[in-house]
Amino acid sequence: MTFTEFLKLRVTELRLDGVTIECPLEPFYFNPDQTLHGGLIATVADEAVWCALEHVLQQSRHSTTVELKVNYLRPAMNTAVLRARTTLVKTGRTLVVGTVELSDERGTLCAIATVTYMLLGER
Repeated sequence: MTFTEFLKLRVTELRLDGVTIECPLEPFYFNPDQTLHGGLIATVADEAVWCALEHVLQQSRHSTTVELKVNYLRPAMNTAVLRARTTLVKTGRTLVVGTVELSDERGTLCAIATVTYMLLGER
């Protein structure tokens, strides 16, 4: 089982410049204050940019995250889904930079992220 399969991530929208993915949330993803764990939000942002680069490049590439920055804007609470809308802002020969808007099931923006991937070669 892959990490993406474990998290049950699924692509819900394909666009020319990115994708939207959703992560169904489990009770153990929330901390004792009933807010979604920040590490999961960062993980979903990272996975969303990877899904976007695979879609936009139209080929499977070896790649790795080289930078990840998350701004947490408000706690994600009382939600069953975390949605990540990704836009690739730069696709170069070796680096891909994407932005991610992360929201709850009501569409409330909870966090924004910038993720940079390094392309390592073809699979």
